Amino acid sequence: MKYSIIADAYENIESTSKRLEMTNHLVKLIKQTPKDLLSKVAYLTQGKLHPDFDGVEIGMAEQMVIMCLVKISGKKKAELIKTWKIIGDLGSTADKLLSDQYTIKLITGVPLTVEKVYNTLDKIAHISGKGTVRIKIRLLANLLMDATSKEARYLVRTVMGKLRLGIGDMTFLDALAIAYGEGKSSRVDVERAYNMSSDLGLVSETLANEGLDGIRIFRIRIGRPIRPMLCGRLTTADEILKKLGGRGSAEFKYDGLRLQAHITSKGISLFSRRLENITSQFPDVIESLASSVNADELIVEGECVAIDPNTDELLPFQVVTQRRGRKHDLKRMIEKIPVVLILFDALYVDGKSLIDHPYLERRRILKKTVRETNGIRVTNPLIIDNPVELDKLIDTATETGYEGLVIKAIGSNSIYQAGARGFLWIKYKREYRSEMADTVDLVVVGAFAGRGRRAGTYGALLMASYDEELDTFKTVCKLGTGFDDVTLAKLPKIFEADRIDHAHPRVESKIEADFWFVPRKVLELFGSELTLSPSHTCGLNIIRAGVGLAIRFPRFAGKWRDDKASEDATTVNEIISMYRSQLKHV
Repeated sequence: MKYSIIADAYENIESTSKRLEMTNHLVKLIKQTPKDLLSKVAYLTQGKLHPDFDGVEIGMAEQMVIMCLVKISGKKKAELIKTWKIIGDLGSTADKLLSDQYTIKLITGVPLTVEKVYNTLDKIAHISGKGTVRIKIRLLANLLMDATSKEARYLVRTVMGKLRLGIGDMTFLDALAIAYGEGKSSRVDVERAYNMSSDLGLVSETLANEGLDGIRIFRIRIGRPIRPMLCGRLTTADEILKKLGGRGSAEFKYDGLRLQAHITSKGISLFSRRLENITSQFPDVIESLASSVNADELIVEGECVAIDPNTDELLPFQVVTQRRGRKHDLKRMIEKIPVVLILFDALYVDGKSLIDHPYLERRRILKKTVRETNGIRVTNPLIIDNPVELDKLIDTATETGYEGLVIKAIGSNSIYQAGARGFLWIKYKREYRSEMADTVDLVVVGAFAGRGRRAGTYGALLMASYDEELDTFKTVCKLGTGFDDVTLAKLPKIFEADRIDHAHPRVESKIEADFWFVPRKVLELFGSELTLSPSHTCGLNIIRAGVGLAIRFPRFAGKWRDDKASEDATTVNEIISMYRSQLKHV
């Protein structure tokens, strides 16, 4: 398959901000792709080579790509960098530099193939040891020498992790359902398979080769993380119990890292909420699990929380995140910041999926297959059918330092909704009971230039909520308070890799920011209340024609939610629900 087919599709997708048109271009690309290459094309379109849990990154920084372009274009480095600074995108710079060679390549060159591109990039990603930089530069340079200028544009963006087509995974699933299913109506089956595997390539390949029959018998596989079930949120005990049919299972909400553990006789793997394999970062958790499990194969989910070794008290989220990404001083950090894994669900046991089983049945299996130790605990939920008792329990949670409660459905329909946010699980925090929920997680989509004391950095960030139905991000406030001086000074550097020169295609904004970002980073913030706003797009036209919703007096809560993907942020529907609940208390 010619790589030019992919490059043409990417250019068409970039030319529109309409999801339907993007989907149509994807459908065409999928149909043009041989079935044995579809998984590779799926990954490449995500800007990856493998699913996230494989942990494979291409790993080429700007300077390495610049050296490649210098090598193949004959330009001086200073001249090339000057052109790059004017254009603002290294991929477009490669396009411009190589455009003069386009006609020559059409006549004399061998067309670049998808197979060659994928295999070379995969080789680049796996190279290590002596001479790594030199070999990576040579391999990429060889690809670029065979590429047209347009192909070079997308190759450079891919190796730098900046493809940024504006396509979410859900849009790709729509296109798959249309291309190889029975139209959009079969998206439900395709998405279910994706939620059970977190692997877009595997789902694409299965649908293309086995059709919907293969998708409908798709099974959970140990070693492939299940996309986590997410909580809805309501503001009063009455609302929560009514939504759950009068009764629910209430448990404390822990302030830690959500982990999914895949356990077999051959080993144990740990996956983060964002589906990253973080096994190597928590050898103490692995050791604890190995001595606690009474099953040959098991998938369990829990919260990894730091504990004070002197008092056994649970410590805040910011403490446990210090364990993330550690390599060299891991042993010291394990001693300094011990953790406990608090399990709350079982999703798979000895070849049998549990996600369609009721919650209490999953809990029974969890208690049966896991023995509590110093490093492994199991939550102790309380069945509640009285709003007064629920309010007493959240008082207890708040007083003892927990974030709040999670109340879960216990009826026959209380399945595990992988990858979904709904009201089978409901978060209840003390601050939800008045005005606005204090802790919402929003996505940074843009920024505004600082003035006065903040000159040279960002004065405020443009924050957005996630629209699940449209797979887009809609603005809800500007965030400029709550940052200390050190963090403020670092903001341009923190967002440097995400900078783009226009609003991202998945961002819907009436406001024109000074800087735009790929919607990737999630921040937790406080706010005093929600109000109607003609400037923001969150909830636009839902409460009143022509206006959306905004957070009044937002303030950064100090948490960078690196454990959350942008699609895990507070949703538009949640913001709308919070606004309506706020009105009831006026």
